[in-house]
Amino acid sequence: MPVFTYKALNSVGKEATGVLNADSPRDARLKLKSMNLFAVDIEPMVDVKTGQLRSTSKIPLVGKGRIKPDELAMLTRQIATMLQSGIQIMQALTALIEQLDNKRLRAVMLAVRERVAGGVAFSEALNAYPRYFDPLYVNMIKAGEASGNLDKIMIRISDYLLSSHRIQSKVKGALTYPIFIMIVAAGMVVFMLTFVLPQVTSVITSNTNARLPLPTEMLLAVSSFLSRFWWVIFAGIIALVLFIKGLKKTKEGRHMVDSLKMKIPFLGQLFKKAAVSRFCVTFATLLESGLPAVESLRIVKNTVNNQVLADIINEASNKIVEGSDISAPFKKYKVFPPVLVYMISIGEESGQLPELLKQLSKSYDEEIEIQSQRLTTMLEPLLILVTSLIIGAIVISVLMPVLEMSNIK
Repeated sequence: MPVFTYKALNSVGKEATGVLNADSPRDARLKLKSMNLFAVDIEPMVDVKTGQLRSTSKIPLVGKGRIKPDELAMLTRQIATMLQSGIQIMQALTALIEQLDNKRLRAVMLAVRERVAGGVAFSEALNAYPRYFDPLYVNMIKAGEASGNLDKIMIRISDYLLSSHRIQSKVKGALTYPIFIMIVAAGMVVFMLTFVLPQVTSVITSNTNARLPLPTEMLLAVSSFLSRFWWVIFAGIIALVLFIKGLKKTKEGRHMVDSLKMKIPFLGQLFKKAAVSRFCVTFATLLESGLPAVESLRIVKNTVNNQVLADIINEASNKIVEGSDISAPFKKYKVFPPVLVYMISIGEESGQLPELLKQLSKSYDEEIEIQSQRLTTMLEPLLILVTSLIIGAIVISVLMPVLEMSNIK
């Protein structure tokens, strides 16, 4: 059954967009009417003459936003389970679409099903939506179609997506609490400097001509600067964020940013291990799916989320084309741990490279978890101590002139 995108108005004149199945545009209008919607524009997702998708921009951007990794993993596993049960891909997609709650994902899968119904391969239909299905996902599906093991490949994709999501969640979890503490602490300090300190000192100076203590005068100077030039600080922060974003749009800029990230005290090793773990599990999953090493590495370089590693991986793939071993190009760089290079070398010789890479990935995941917990445990009291010292210094600076006044009296 064809899929249509629509724009419509509800009973109060509010615009609504979406997708629906209908035999014809007239049938689509009738369905909208039964939903108390007045159709403004209805278009088929797939051109009737060419069989091609009209435009990915025609898919209504409704719902919760981009597809989350765990949602995509669950979707992939559900399709794989149905394929293992002997259900054909078209029937599997139809059953899946009926139970999807994410409207954006449902719209995409409806369009994918429409293309598959028109005779397009499942991998090619997914490739029309690179925003949702990256090259790694599409190439693994293509490898599964070619080998006749699509169900098994999709199980591996699901496992890979969940594993990658766990790694990212651990790193983000390790950073979330310290960042929250820093933001709260900065807010408290700014509040005391810009509101509490000036009010207290103004009361003191109005009752006495005595000179304020040096620490109090220094804090008042800081307070005055914050009150008068807060917009300069705010603009500077925005400019810095925009500069970093602009820097990350170039290959050289990403290389510099990622290189600096891996040199940050305490956090650098966490970022590095997360990238290496992602490399291991992605490379292993692609090799298990039947993709050649060179093609796998060219896909992996776009998934590690680290330009330093991506450049090394790209060089490694080029060296392999020239006849080098997989492990040889990685030996020159300290970014990749020696144990990883050694395991790749053993895996090449024994023919068990995917299995060894997966074991390494699990080992790095455990290290990331331990290091994340250690980092959180260490930073929490340290940040509280620093915050307490700063606030304590402000309180003492406020009390010093009060005590001096009491001594004078």
